[in-house]
Amino acid sequence: MAEIPKYTEEQIAAIKDKILEALEMVIDPELGIDIVNLGLIYEIRFEDNGHTEIDMTLTTMGCPLADLLTDQIHDVMRDVPEVTKTDVKLVWYPAWTVDKMSRYARIALGIR
Repeated sequence: MAEIPKYTEEQIAAIKDKILEALEMVIDPELGIDIVNLGLIYEIRFEDNGHTEIDMTLTTMGCPLADLLTDQIHDVMRDVPEVTKTDVKLVWYPAWTVDKMSRYARIALGIR
């Protein structure tokens, strides 16, 4: 049986940064801005075995893009070598507001 790698806290932080960078490649097709800058990513949990859970929300509960965005997340996670499995969990609390958007996203969308 192969040994499961054990990562240090610093390594896990670096891997989470890589994951966030990959998630910036997932663009909301309606708004033309990535899901990280839109503030849709709430939490990333990375385990030593490479299993990664991503908590994300959507701008509205009835958003028709949930499946498309989830598929794109799975696609970009394949580019992060440490990630062996990805689970995307849709969460609705706390509710998303424009306050969760980065300054970049607000400027790009003309929101003050």
